[in-house]
Amino acid sequence: MNRVSIAVATCLTSFACCLADEPTLEWNQWAGGPSKNNVPVAENVPTDWDVGEFDFRTGEWDPSTARNIRWAARLGSQTYGNVVVAGGKAFVGTNNSGGWIERYLSDVDLGCLLCFDIKDGKFLWQHSSEKLKTGRVHDWPLQGICCAPLVEGKRLWFVTSRGEVRCLDPEGFRDGENDGPYTDEEHTGEVEADVVWVFDMMRELGVSQHNMCSCSVTAIGDILLVNTSNGLDESHINLPAPNAPSFIALDKNTGKLLWTDKSPGSNILHGQWSSPSYAVLGGQEQAIFGGGDGWVYSFDPKGDGAGNAKLLWKFDANPKDSVWVLGGRGTRNNIIATPVIYDGKVYVAVGQDPEHGEGIGHLWCIDPTKRGDVSPELAFNSKNPSEPIAHKRIQAVVPEEGDFARPNPNSAAIWHYSQVDENGDGEIDFEEEMHRSCGTVAIKDDVLYIADFSGLFHCLDAQTGKRHWVYDMFAAAWGSPMIADGKVYIGDEEGEVAIFRHSADPNVAMMDDGGEMVPALGQIDMKNSVYSTPIFADGVMYISNKTHLFAIENKED
Repeated sequence: MNRVSIAVATCLTSFACCLADEPTLEWNQWAGGPSKNNVPVAENVPTDWDVGEFDFRTGEWDPSTARNIRWAARLGSQTYGNVVVAGGKAFVGTNNSGGWIERYLSDVDLGCLLCFDIKDGKFLWQHSSEKLKTGRVHDWPLQGICCAPLVEGKRLWFVTSRGEVRCLDPEGFRDGENDGPYTDEEHTGEVEADVVWVFDMMRELGVSQHNMCSCSVTAIGDILLVNTSNGLDESHINLPAPNAPSFIALDKNTGKLLWTDKSPGSNILHGQWSSPSYAVLGGQEQAIFGGGDGWVYSFDPKGDGAGNAKLLWKFDANPKDSVWVLGGRGTRNNIIATPVIYDGKVYVAVGQDPEHGEGIGHLWCIDPTKRGDVSPELAFNSKNPSEPIAHKRIQAVVPEEGDFARPNPNSAAIWHYSQVDENGDGEIDFEEEMHRSCGTVAIKDDVLYIADFSGLFHCLDAQTGKRHWVYDMFAAAWGSPMIADGKVYIGDEEGEVAIFRHSADPNVAMMDDGGEMVPALGQIDMKNSVYSTPIFADGVMYISNKTHLFAIENKED
């Protein structure tokens, strides 16, 4: 990034702050902006809706049976991507089971990025990623596009299931133009995507993603930040490309590679599916990545000027004695959630592939103004107790080998939330633990919310980590909360969206229902699993369940 770009980026950040109280009209990337705090400015956000009925034979939606639904759009059979809204369009990733374009029947497995008109849900165009011939080790069947795109004006960027970063024209070919430099599209009908440039991370960088490639990119100025998803092979033991980058920066206008970093290297535990965030913290621009080794990394987004990353700090988000065990049976985790920046601090939780099941988790609040290894502890060996030892993938500290951990005087940990003996009985009950999480925190008024994969919804003090309350959804949560209009929304795998009042007081956030505390504003059945996160833009809330995207609004009648 040149100095002009930095100045523009800084001004944009300040401008966004100045407009913090203006209603949110667009939601152009995952979590709405580079700080990744899912808190739109909104009024009259619905708390009452019915998604209606669907014909079980044809799958057709019957709008006459719905309430407060502007439109519903059919997606694929499995939808993990989060919708974004910009330029009058909604963009969402899914698979091809919806069969939107004629040249691909619905039984042809693809990764699909779909574009709809936000006025009426009319389908506009589709970007189609055919499955990789290498199979499920790189491109798992039916998972489709799992990331959210970034949209700015006349350009859209996203990561395909084929391990590519692609820049598209958000208008597709409906504007009658073929934007380039890439102009070799074989199909240029109005339902097809107009590709501007392509950066193939597998071919150019030797990346080997595990099962899927997914990163919801963000940008600052001209710099596009990407997690490559580099990971293990099908053995779940071998790392085929330890020297391939995990984190990269591209020129968003041209796709030119600016810098790379491979810090997780041979310590990658499984896959890498976290998404980057960005902010100016302590007077320093910082690009923050969650690694597949369970560490959080911060870099100068400009790099070192010679094609390499410039590391600012790194933080081990697992206890040094935690252990990685195949299939999720251990206690060491990687990072799937997105780091969130709020009030000059960084918040992130650890987790694992949901297929690995439940396990202990950790949520951290990190001071991003320190430099170097800012982990809570450092690892040593008794042979040289004054020199920290290199990180070990399976277990950072192995006592049988003479290893031990010592508190780090340079620790950036402000607080840590994992287990709380709330009732003081000397035991940790299920509800007294932060479990593994795929979810990302949302924070407003110093009140933090996060869901874990065991179905607990936690409310904490963002400044101290003190727990305010916890609610058991009795269903796994893959998505993240949205705070808007004094309400908090979170979806779960059973297809319910719980709606709380935004409050640290459990008696305000929830209500007593026959002796059981339940969300104060109810729970709404979305008729299928909700793996995504609600968003709100220009008076409309958007929530996708496993098979459909719904535009939800309060209607006068």
